[in-house]
Amino acid sequence: MSLTLFPLRLLLVVATMLLAWPFTFLASLRCVDGDPEQPPAAWRKVMDFLLKAIMRTMWFSGGFHWVVMKGQQASPSEAAILTLAPHSSYFDAIAVTLTMSSIVMKAESRDIPIWGTLIKYIRPVFVSRSDQDSRRKTVEEIRRRAQSNGKWPQIMIFPEGTCTNRTCLITFKPGAFIPGVPVQPVVLRYPNELDTITWTWQGPGALETLWLTLCQFHNRVEIEFLPVYSPSEEEKKDPALYASNVRRVMAEALGISVTDYTFEDCQLALAEGQLRLPADTCLLEFARLVRRLGLKPEALEKDLARYSESARTHRGGRMGLPEFAEYLGVPVSDTLEDMFSLFDESGEGRMDPREYVVALSVVCRPARTLDTIQLAFKMYGSRDGHIDEAALSSILKTALGVAELSVTNLFQAIDQEGTGQITFADFCSFAEMFPNFAEEYLYPKQTHSDGSAQTPLAPTPNGFCADFSPENSDFGRKPFREKLD
Repeated sequence: MSLTLFPLRLLLVVATMLLAWPFTFLASLRCVDGDPEQPPAAWRKVMDFLLKAIMRTMWFSGGFHWVVMKGQQASPSEAAILTLAPHSSYFDAIAVTLTMSSIVMKAESRDIPIWGTLIKYIRPVFVSRSDQDSRRKTVEEIRRRAQSNGKWPQIMIFPEGTCTNRTCLITFKPGAFIPGVPVQPVVLRYPNELDTITWTWQGPGALETLWLTLCQFHNRVEIEFLPVYSPSEEEKKDPALYASNVRRVMAEALGISVTDYTFEDCQLALAEGQLRLPADTCLLEFARLVRRLGLKPEALEKDLARYSESARTHRGGRMGLPEFAEYLGVPVSDTLEDMFSLFDESGEGRMDPREYVVALSVVCRPARTLDTIQLAFKMYGSRDGHIDEAALSSILKTALGVAELSVTNLFQAIDQEGTGQITFADFCSFAEMFPNFAEEYLYPKQTHSDGSAQTPLAPTPNGFCADFSPENSDFGRKPFREKLD
């Protein structure tokens, strides 16, 4: 197939894209900025029909001979937003081209030759990475279009925000649900014997996925339009609740489960660094609680120095829940109580703010282990920068998010002179000589015979982390009393 079918199909796909370009270019000359005309002009209807036919020919050339459409697509006035999941590949664009819906995409895309002209025809919502206020503007533009009573084309949004392998639906981002208008859920299925479609960060790359798919003689895809979902008053006020309920409806239609993991959780769980998180870590739960408080880890990194300085002045002093709320600058809430309980292992209502700073540092920069350790040494160390075994144990237990951890062997290996104290320079030198020190000294029992670490302690639904699905989570029902929970 690589020598026969693949080059032929690739040539046909490129040819059809080039064929579509003159039509979209002519359309761009007639389009003006501002709201689209109502009702749509006759030329626009003809152009839509021609481009849909050309795009369908392109997918047919690529092996998608039959695209099964189920259900009925709602009109823009009934549902201005289409939420599509699961998102697993750039082949999901099939749904976009067959409906001619608008999408949200990078502003840089419009400057790509040929492709940029094709994209601009569907009137996308552009997001600029260089504009720090771009996210707010994007949400406002989505809201404006969604509340235009059908004047604008429908916006198709992939609420997962990243590609998955379709075995479950991860947490939906709230962007599509902030306007509080009815949405139409759309589910995608690829019922092929051989999966060449999935494009995730652990697996074939973009070009290999394209090659394998074009080499497959026939590719099947199903697009199902579910009934329009109208939000309740409570859901209109709470976009996260609205997103969660729509996700559950879509999961039931697909026959798969949901998980409260996000893309950021996966980045944290699979980050490369000297301290890779074990399967029973509570830091994923901690990261989720941080986001529930409205604090964004990516924005908190710049505040780590301020938090650490404040924690250092406590010199190991503990604080209660009201003090912790004041320390973070947030009101006392159930979510804050859950976070506080992660650090209040004894259940006495007191916690060490230094542990919060260490955990936050790991979440903000998971691959930069030594930066987190250096920050911890500054908080736990004496005036000359030394720490003892108990302090190292507290630092590493918090950095790994576990309740029990023996650091005796590691401490003795670093403390070659047997002084009972080590500095960050000692730790750094040891880490340079033994970059895999964690596997050997901290969790050797979790190391496979082939050298890979992190054997899960119990069966896990997605293969690499504990289950955070709402059915199995105690979130919101009882506070966490130990990191091990």
